[in-house]
Amino acid sequence: MGQGRGWEGAVLKLLRAKDFTFTVTGAEDVTPHYRRLRLTDGGLLAATGVHPTMWVRLWFSDDGRPHQRAYTLVDPDPETGTFALEFALHDGRASDWARAAKAGDTIEATVQGTGFEHPDPAPSHLAIIGDTASLPAINSLLGELGSAPATVWFEGTRDGLPSTADPDRHRYHTIPRRDAGAHLVERVRAELPEVLAATENPYVWIACDTRTTRALGSYVRKELGLPKTRVHALGYWRAD
Repeated sequence: MGQGRGWEGAVLKLLRAKDFTFTVTGAEDVTPHYRRLRLTDGGLLAATGVHPTMWVRLWFSDDGRPHQRAYTLVDPDPETGTFALEFALHDGRASDWARAAKAGDTIEATVQGTGFEHPDPAPSHLAIIGDTASLPAINSLLGELGSAPATVWFEGTRDGLPSTADPDRHRYHTIPRRDAGAHLVERVRAELPEVLAATENPYVWIACDTRTTRALGSYVRKELGLPKTRVHALGYWRAD
């Protein structure tokens, strides 16, 4: 990018974040609004290893100002040093870059903050709440904890999108986005208690827009009484 990274970059440097440069090797339009890029990792996977739902921070230029967004690695392969990134396309610098990206293009990236701890005891049932932005992480999670049955509340349409769901064990509720996420919150509040009551060791994973994630995370912990160790809640994007 040939530029500094502002205060965010300074903080990440203090936290000893690792920097890498990725190179695009190919692109695929999965749907008109969902694009997959294949990349080489610039030494990332050898340096850090791989874990489920692993994500990296990509750096973009916003009229000369540094701008970062986080994306989940898809199909990371340490032996070849390759992976894919998937973009739910909308207005914004990251989507603009993804639309135009072609083989040979490079993007700077930083790794800091990503991690995964296997729930202990292992989940007897997964309750997952997400959307197109967190779909790569949902697919990673279902692949890693696939032996457990799962119920997924998915905000948006799944038509044509990649999925690791097993219809014999994973039940999807597809919910349109309405009222800035309030419709999703209403559905989850109405349906999640029954799912949790029917299983011994549930695990709840929430990754929507920040406001929805905050509301549902608080609901699950405070009103439904799940301990923090059985709840993962991380906002994946900020609604306008």
